[in-house]
This record gives sequence, structure tokens and C-alpha cells, in this order.
Amino acid sequence: MKVAERIGSIKPSLTMAVDTKAKAMEKAGLDVVSFGIGEPDFDTPDHIKEAAVQALRDGFTKYTAVNGIDELREAIAFRFQEDLGLSYGLDEIVVTCGGKHALYNIAMALWGPGDKVIVPAPYWVSYPPMILLAGAAPVILPTQAENGFKMTPEELRAVLRPETKAIILNSPSNPTGSVYSKKELEALGKVILDHDLMVISDDIYDKILFDAPAFCNLAMLDPRFKERTIVVNGVSKTYSMTGWRIGYLAGPKPVIGAINKVQSHSTSNPTSMSQKAAVAALKGPQDFVKMMVSEFDRRRRMISQRLKAISGVKLFDPQGAFYVFPDFSAYYGKKAGDRLITGSVDLADYLLEKALIAVVPGAAFGEERCLRFSYATSGEQIERGLDRLEKGLHELS
Repeated sequence: MKVAERIGSIKPSLTMAVDTKAKAMEKAGLDVVSFGIGEPDFDTPDHIKEAAVQALRDGFTKYTAVNGIDELREAIAFRFQEDLGLSYGLDEIVVTCGGKHALYNIAMALWGPGDKVIVPAPYWVSYPPMILLAGAAPVILPTQAENGFKMTPEELRAVLRPETKAIILNSPSNPTGSVYSKKELEALGKVILDHDLMVISDDIYDKILFDAPAFCNLAMLDPRFKERTIVVNGVSKTYSMTGWRIGYLAGPKPVIGAINKVQSHSTSNPTSMSQKAAVAALKGPQDFVKMMVSEFDRRRRMISQRLKAISGVKLFDPQGAFYVFPDFSAYYGKKAGDRLITGSVDLADYLLEKALIAVVPGAAFGEERCLRFSYATSGEQIERGLDRLEKGLHELS
């Protein structure tokens, strides 16, 4: 059987591949320390779970409106206004089956053959495949560690072409943890306005900030930016609700209408009881978020200190999200017995098989020199994993 040609340009997610392999090793009885998957290790707060249970008891188990129940879109609009000062009507918001689904809907609704979409690298693994699946072309814009892995206006101008339709901005960033400041966004915004670009603002980690100033996105800075920005977010990272699969997006009505059409012919509505849980998350107490971010900050400092002490490792200090993205290229070209480490995939495989730690190769994010570590795991696991890392690297020569 022949599959569609577009599938030939798509590679499986390395992030999920690492997680799958690590879980298979654990099932086989091996003690693997995982820094691989981007998932908070905290349980979903009880009041959120109770809202879902009540929805089940009430028989709230049927189809809902494609774009989400009014109650949830009202809660999303409330959070936008309360937290960011952004005003959206209910017809400017769509609830999706996770943040990833929101981004996929955008790609399907906005782009096609001949279009180009700028993706700053390092990037989240699924941006380029989504663009390719829409028939468009991702334009990878490499950023530099010395600039905090953030693109400059000059770098953006250099890759613009007449067929460029949009740019994806992810701040705080997966995988680097970098955060754009208001001043940096304003400088990029001038280029965006000059070239009539749409902006996809992936804000999924907006509440997970450390040393950075208050969160800011382009839509907050100027009504002209808001008119051309689609803001993507969800409850997965902020409320430790990854498996509940509730994301959302907000933007101009014509775009939202197109996205709603796409969703109506793919997934239809998000899960009914998960929507009720998301209402409780967004409208309920927010103290859980502060507690979680404080603990992530403690872990960030712990893992950063350990990594910086390893010979040959270079680390940009992350300001948000829950990842570090250190440069391990000093270890490329080294061997463990007959095993040659030629790049990030080889090193990640070696560390998983020999040191029993799961990390994601930088190649998955468009930066071959690095490995991504998620510190969404306990301090004890971080210490154990870094001990194994040091031992595994020491055995390379």
C-alpha cells in the first residue's frame, strides 16, 4: 500500500521516540532516569479533577459546540483579560484538543503550497512537520546562544521573501527556556508590520517564568500587532493537565472562523468533561501554579549548577519553561570502546543505553550541538541522573 507523498517528508517525533524507548527499557526492568518528556510531574489539582467527576455525574458526556462550550471560552477570555490585558470575544476563541492541535489547525487553515513560514531554531519539534503537512515550506532561522537563542530584527529581515506568510514565536521557549523581552518584541514587531506577516504566538509556558520580566507577547503591545497575531495556549503545562487535552487559541475573527471549519471536519469538539475541568482550572485558585513554578525554579538552579561544573559543557541559563539545552559538542568525535559519538543522536542513544538516562537529541530541535533535559522530575532524580551523566561522559575518550 502506498501512503500519501506528503508523509515522506515527515519524520517521527524524536521526543516521543526517546520516551517510548525509555519506557520500554523500564518495562524490561531497567532503572532509567528520564529527562525526556516535557510533562510536569505534579498531579492535577484536586478541585480540577472534581469538576470533571461532577461533569460525569451530571451526564455531561455528549457532543458540545465544535469551538468549545461558552463557559470555557468565557473563562479563557477572563484569563486573557485578567493576566494579559487582552480583550477577546467568544467568537475570537476556539478550544482545541491540546495546544498541539491548536497549532495544527492553524497550519491547515492558513497555509498551502508556495507559502513560507519562518521557524526560529532551536524550535519545538512539531512546527516544521505541521507546516509541511499543510503543503507549505518551513524556513529555519538559526539563532545564536550568545543572543540567548533569540532572533534579531536583522536576522528576521534576511530570510524574508515575498511568499513569506507568517512567523512562529515561542516564548518561553521549548527547548531553550529563552524569553523575549518587551523591547525585543517591539523591535521584531516593526519588521513584522513592514512585511505584513501573521504571527503565531505559542505561549504554552507563559506562566512558567523565573529570572525574566513579566510575560509579554506581541498582541499585548499594539492593536496593529493584535490584528495579525494568533495566540496559542492551553492548560497542559500550567495546571499539569497534559492528558486532559485542552488547548485554545485566540485571534482575528476571519482566521478563527477558518480554524473552526477545520476543526468541525477533523476532531469536532474537545472532550466534554475535560472542558469542565479546564473551566475550574482557569477560574479557580491559582496558588498551585505559584507552587509549581517555585519548585521548577529550585530544580532549574540545581540542574544548571551541576551541568556547568562538567568539563566541556556550555549552558545558556533558561529564564522560563522547564528545560535546559546545554551544548555537548565538545564530546563529539569521542569513543566508548568501538562506539563513535558523531552528534547529538549518537550521544543521546549512548547515554540512554549505557548510562540509563533519557535525554532528547538537539537534532530534534534544529540544533545539533545540544541535548535537551527536562527538569520536570524530582530533585532526587535530577541528582541521580546527573551522577550517571558525569560517569557516562567520563568513559568517553
